[in-house]
Amino acid sequence: MFSTSKLKSVDFYRKIPRDLTEASLSGAGLSIVAALSMMFLFGMELNNYMQVRTTISVIVDKSLDGEFLRIDFNISFPALSCEFASVDLSDILGTNRLNITKTVRKYSIDSNMKSTGSEFHPGPIPNIVNHGDEDVDDEYGEGSVSLTSENFDKFSHQYPILVVNFYAPWCFWSNRMKPSWEKAAKIIKERYDPDVDGRIIMGKVDCTEQSELCRSHHIQGYPTVRIFRKGSDVRDNHGQHDHESYYGERDTESLVVAMETYIAPVPREHQKVALEDESNKTQVISKRPAPLTGGCRIEGFVRVKKVPGNLIISAHSGAHSFDPSLINVSHYISQFSFGRKLSVKMLSELKRITPYLGKSHDRLSGKTYIAKHGETDAKITIEHYLQVVKTEIMTLRSSVESKLLEEYEYTAHSSLVESTDIPVAKFHFEPAPMQVLVTEDLKFFSHFITNICAIIGGVFTVAGILDSILHNTFRMMKKIELGKNF
Repeated sequence: MFSTSKLKSVDFYRKIPRDLTEASLSGAGLSIVAALSMMFLFGMELNNYMQVRTTISVIVDKSLDGEFLRIDFNISFPALSCEFASVDLSDILGTNRLNITKTVRKYSIDSNMKSTGSEFHPGPIPNIVNHGDEDVDDEYGEGSVSLTSENFDKFSHQYPILVVNFYAPWCFWSNRMKPSWEKAAKIIKERYDPDVDGRIIMGKVDCTEQSELCRSHHIQGYPTVRIFRKGSDVRDNHGQHDHESYYGERDTESLVVAMETYIAPVPREHQKVALEDESNKTQVISKRPAPLTGGCRIEGFVRVKKVPGNLIISAHSGAHSFDPSLINVSHYISQFSFGRKLSVKMLSELKRITPYLGKSHDRLSGKTYIAKHGETDAKITIEHYLQVVKTEIMTLRSSVESKLLEEYEYTAHSSLVESTDIPVAKFHFEPAPMQVLVTEDLKFFSHFITNICAIIGGVFTVAGILDSILHNTFRMMKKIELGKNF
């Protein structure tokens, strides 16, 4: 066994007897400074240990072939009707999807972008085959009544059912339908004399001459056939009109059948008063609710391939014509983002690891774009060019690297372009081939303890050296003074 004296021989910290030590003011001052320095450096090291450090690198996008990217949007168009508003999608691989409705919802809004009711449900749009009669004799002449701003209210109050064809002389589809419309109006007039039966009358409005009347009824496509019912349609409620749109076949026979279907529930009365409750029971496949106002809020999402493409919102119909000068695609963007929505927990974790990320996740949110160029706002297309960058965040838990989340940020550049065709709101997106990889750096507790020991030892050693220098300096100065005195 080792003796106690031998064990003491390996003592690195041999003690000096207390009576051989001497306290000094300089030593006391340095001790206080050293203690404060240790405390300060300990706080700095603890703060550094608690902070999250990350490594940022740029790599080739690791997305798999065929992987889709989600686009969420909420856009308000105060001058584009929900009746014809269409969300279309295309990309450079040949994808071309028109009028997406499965994941898109529409709400009628007024000019102040306030909702005027529940979701706009247009229902299935029939595929019109007969746009008019192939050949109609001119002997039928003008069977429908020409309506203007001056006499429209008179006719709508006078007859239980008023069916109006809003048309434009330059429109190809309007001209195709005109002969069959006039012939059907002539037949209906003969079968249901307006002066005797008084239940229905067919009219027409030339929107090139009665632009204000068409605008008040939110007519954007030609021809548009609207059914006005006395007692429910003839009312003005902040610009809202409760009526229906006809979307059936446009040949004479189909039009006559539709008119007789509208008349069926209306009792024949010489006083020409309709029972509103009965008239509202009519259900015809070829008619749909008309939009309450001239604006539309479009919200929802689409899934796209991770290749350059376009999301286009415009007025679209395969059986109507549009006057480009009357289409206004000014809009306000409440949301336009890429990737899945992040939960509150994920957002807090994102801010913890990378507080500078997330600021461009929804870059277009809250911005308004007015289709106005110079003194005119006609035929203006609004284009947005978006470059999308994927950011993947890897976190460390128990020394194991795991994927925390991925988010997409983008840059946006917008412009107003004069269009020769129908104006559209176009969002051109281009995913970047590279992605940003953010990796959380792992910190070991042993490193923290090692640094704390280094701080204590270093400060103690430096303070001891300074104290020794000061003490020896003071002793030498005292000796010099004593030598001068003697």
